[in-house]
Amino acid sequence: MRIGLISDTHSFLDEKVAKYFSDCDEIWHAGDVGQYEVINQLKKIAPVRAVYGNIDGPEIRNEFPEIDYFNCEGLSVYMIHIGGTPPKYAKGVLKDLEDKRPKLFICGHSHILKIMPDKNLENMLYMNPGAAGNHGFHKVKTLVRFEILSGKIINAEVIELGLRERA
Repeated sequence: MRIGLISDTHSFLDEKVAKYFSDCDEIWHAGDVGQYEVINQLKKIAPVRAVYGNIDGPEIRNEFPEIDYFNCEGLSVYMIHIGGTPPKYAKGVLKDLEDKRPKLFICGHSHILKIMPDKNLENMLYMNPGAAGNHGFHKVKTLVRFEILSGKIINAEVIELGLRERA
């Protein structure tokens, strides 16, 4: 299963996303989608799984949950927009992670790309794809692409789309 991971588009989808996600089986959006048109554009590339973020309105919130806990190819995944960073998780998130024990924890919100293990949570992998939109303080728009095979993450790649355009 090949996954394209994106977050914090804030109503903007770089045209290069289609190129990088064209061979993905699914696209996961970790919140702050912005306008629903971003989801429509992503759905033209591959099926979309998403969570809503703090800027997302009723259209996004009616289709996608705040938290998505699921299993993909034998890998347990927990995705939320505002999650914090190991070991400083957002309020309530640490307890949920301790209870559910996912192997992959995905969040967005910070606009800071970071992938790291949290050894305190049975080697759970933390993944934040950074921000792919133009809104925010980040300098470079980023994505993550990876594969899941028999419950393991393989071939993970960080993709830089280029400098954030200033409004």
